[in-house]
Amino acid sequence: MSKKKEILSLIDKNSLVFSSQDKLFLFLSSALSLSVDEVKKIFYSLISSGDIFEIRKNKFITIPSHGYVKGEFLGTAKGFGFVKVDGFKEDVFIPANRTKNALDGEMVIVKLLSQGDSGTDGEVVSIYKELENIVGAVNIVGGNYFLDPDNNRIPFDLPIVKTGLKIKKNMKVLGKLVRTEKGKIKAIVQEILGFEDDVKALELSIIREHNLFENFPSQVVEAEKKLPKSVSEAQKKNRLDLTKETIFTIDGADAKDLDDAVNIKKFENYYELGVHIADVGEYVKQGNVFDDEAFKRGTSVYFPTSVLPMLPRGLSNGICSLNEGVERLTLSCIMKVDFSGKVVDYKICESVIKSVARLTYKEVYQALTGGELNEKTKKLQKDFFLMRELCDILESNTQKRGALDLDIPEVQFVFDANGMAVDLTRRERNEAHRLIEDFMVLANETVAKHFSKLKIPFVYRVHEAPTKEKVLDVCDFLKGIGVSYPKIPDDIQPSYFQQILENVENLNTKDVVNKIVLRSMQKARYLNKNLGHFGLALKDYCHFTSPIRRYPDLTIHRIIKEWLHKDGKLSEERKNEIDEFAFEAAEQSSACERNADYAERDVDDLWKAYLMKDRVGETFDATISSVTNFGIFVALENTVEGLIKIDDLPQDAYLFLDKQLRLKGSMHTYSLGDKIKVVLKNVNLQSRNIDFKVAEG
Repeated sequence: MSKKKEILSLIDKNSLVFSSQDKLFLFLSSALSLSVDEVKKIFYSLISSGDIFEIRKNKFITIPSHGYVKGEFLGTAKGFGFVKVDGFKEDVFIPANRTKNALDGEMVIVKLLSQGDSGTDGEVVSIYKELENIVGAVNIVGGNYFLDPDNNRIPFDLPIVKTGLKIKKNMKVLGKLVRTEKGKIKAIVQEILGFEDDVKALELSIIREHNLFENFPSQVVEAEKKLPKSVSEAQKKNRLDLTKETIFTIDGADAKDLDDAVNIKKFENYYELGVHIADVGEYVKQGNVFDDEAFKRGTSVYFPTSVLPMLPRGLSNGICSLNEGVERLTLSCIMKVDFSGKVVDYKICESVIKSVARLTYKEVYQALTGGELNEKTKKLQKDFFLMRELCDILESNTQKRGALDLDIPEVQFVFDANGMAVDLTRRERNEAHRLIEDFMVLANETVAKHFSKLKIPFVYRVHEAPTKEKVLDVCDFLKGIGVSYPKIPDDIQPSYFQQILENVENLNTKDVVNKIVLRSMQKARYLNKNLGHFGLALKDYCHFTSPIRRYPDLTIHRIIKEWLHKDGKLSEERKNEIDEFAFEAAEQSSACERNADYAERDVDDLWKAYLMKDRVGETFDATISSVTNFGIFVALENTVEGLIKIDDLPQDAYLFLDKQLRLKGSMHTYSLGDKIKVVLKNVNLQSRNIDFKVAEG
């Protein structure tokens, strides 16, 4: 049992009131044979994570217990809110007078007041993780300055505390939140982002709203300056030397952080596939300044015009990047794959490589399809064909096991020299992308399976099966649009959905059904328990292949390196410590990933709105992408989506059929997947809302 769990257990079992915290710490110190300083560190971390709550002076309880739970506060424009609690089917309702001025997105402890058929009511008693910053527009009323939050789920403006910055009305600003002793909230303006009508200011507002920052703290910058430029002889000692092998990277043309490289050979009975991943853990040690910042960021965040990296460029683009012609430290997963696609043997080890070529997806695709060859691709063309051979075998197996292949288009913006969006297209994926993706999946599965068998604590990429209710919703929809579907089994497997997708492959409802199936899925996440990956139809899966841009991968690398250095001999105490950190890393990384996804989506929506703002009045072909009781959402061919409010539909008495996702009137009916002509009615850059109306005739 970890020390954190032991402290929680002691507090849970001992309902004691101590005269001071010092006496509580002495009690815990004695019971756990830890120093008082060690106890304090663990105790305060449990307070900050909401696992312990001071119910009254020097009386502490564990959460959940005694009718208290913790979760994320979800605010509303009307002042009341809800709290999302793990394990609860429905959110806890919080009346407006019981929110304790909690803001949307803050983590709170809630006292449950009533539970019944109509739901659960509660009261916020503590905010254990407050929002640090808030983004909004400056408003002036009667000579007083206020910050009007961009988040419309915060129902009140915040008084602005005097600041040295020269702020004006309609400026977009970043404010630091300050709570008074009476719980009132004010804002101190820390940064001026621009004006409300400036798209670049709005993009920066989104970045700040999600608490993302471009620059690294000074201590990270200073440490970056001391990074080595090359691999030392001492570092290469005891590593597998692969510098003479034909190893190369394949990435996008604009990629700077090259964290994976591959090589392939074919023998009489098998392929040998090497997947070589940048050994970031050699430079980012647990607890150093790079690690602290990487843990906080959790992931790199990708916007149309920029990247907010998890690691500074001295690491991501420098000593860790598998650049052509230079020696780099790697962790390798070298697999023997028989001609049926089964991994029959493998080696996971520390290695050193020297990439022979930095290739782009376009170059490899051309080499595979008879296009133009250059000096590099001529020499490696044989390797590309071997890769395709193996990839075809792997993909056949993927289909056989029923893994989901949801073809959801990705957006790609075209920008001019001034960094302004001028066009929007669907991102192209070609055969070269497929090669790398399939090989990375195989390496990830192999590594996950290895450590699962060893029962060594690990970080898994898990994707759980959808709930029965979600499956029924999909089938109700299919029935409503006249599409047949297999009988729902008791044990839902991914192959069930693959059958559905095959049934609509040649129908005009294909894209819509893809979206409906996707919406039914649970969100993939990181966990220190192996629950399998439903979408990939794999029992074992992890993220091992991108430690430059994902913290779970870095955590896994550290576990692998420790396992290698200790010949697999880890004490139970050490396993508990690793498991505890694996849990924390998984929780943090999952939260950071969700935040990054939201930020990326919001910025994409902003640039889509910007591209459409000068096209008001134009007519477009569209597809109905969603149907609600207040209108229909439509998608253009270029992936732009917008709303047709029910008032902008032809006049009729509409009935919303939620199971069929249809608005049915006496004269007009609108169903998911229908083709429709629309006119762009309005674009609001601030809200990123795009409104259409039905075209006449």
